[in-house]
Amino acid sequence: MASERQKIIKLPRVKEITTLSRATIYRRMDEGKFPKQIKLSSRASAWVEQEVLDWIDERIEDRYENDKK
Repeated sequence: MASERQKIIKLPRVKEITTLSRATIYRRMDEGKFPKQIKLSSRASAWVEQEVLDWIDERIEDRYENDKK
């Protein structure tokens, strides 16, 4: 089965596309409300870009759902 390569992104890019601070990203991860990072080595982590983009899409959908209430 052929699989598509997934792009990983580092924290500065995650912060840029979400506009969240480092502290908020890690707090929401701990709460299970943000995608978990991937450990690349003992001192390096990254996120799957599509998971972060999906998280943003979910926030947009939440907005529409809340508008209907």
